[in-house]
Amino acid sequence: LAMAVPGALQRSVVSPAGRHTASLIFLHGSGDTGQGARAWIKQILNQDMTFQHIKVIYPTAPARPYTPIKGAISNVWFDRYKICNDCPEHIESIDSMCQGLTDLINDEVKNGIAKNRILIGGFSMGGGMAMHLAYRFHQDLAGVFALSSFLNKDSAVYQALKRNESALPELFQCHGTADELVLYSWGEETNKMLKSLGVSASLHTFPNLNHELNRTEIEKLKSWIVKKLPVEAQKA
Repeated sequence: LAMAVPGALQRSVVSPAGRHTASLIFLHGSGDTGQGARAWIKQILNQDMTFQHIKVIYPTAPARPYTPIKGAISNVWFDRYKICNDCPEHIESIDSMCQGLTDLINDEVKNGIAKNRILIGGFSMGGGMAMHLAYRFHQDLAGVFALSSFLNKDSAVYQALKRNESALPELFQCHGTADELVLYSWGEETNKMLKSLGVSASLHTFPNLNHELNRTEIEKLKSWIVKKLPVEAQKA
């Protein structure tokens, strides 16, 4: 349930069927909501994406002016000068959102979930946001997923990883070859760059898939989630 905390992100939550020992944060694409992303996945699977032990959290990005739609108000994680991979990032809005999402991660930690039992990812802009959050600020998370997402050529993520020495969360990427909004080549280039900087990254290609999700992709994602967050955390 959405907590009435000032400044806290609204969220739609799917509780685990059994004991809660891990958490998954799914970030929606631009102009959507947490509720909308959850409903979309539910429609594709004919049921919520649920797990025995993993709580699934769909936060909603705050409404803000978004430059690619001429400054109209939209639920977006950050602003962009335009939708392309060779323009500068709008770093101020990205960094302020990283703070809000860090609060969300900290809420899970306060509930007794270790950071290596938390996964973060998302669709489109949500996946881009997740990569910034994990690779720049939370390198101790269990993993990151990015569906139809990309990072700009000179991304702050790349700059951070060039200076990095520690182990990094694994990346699970999916992209449709027919994507006309976020080109497949942008996703592929992001994958190659992250690999070259030490990230263990996979890229699953979906022929003829446009800027959307499909069932095969979500089933693949679910298998990966359970692999990264197995049912019982091994006792140290």
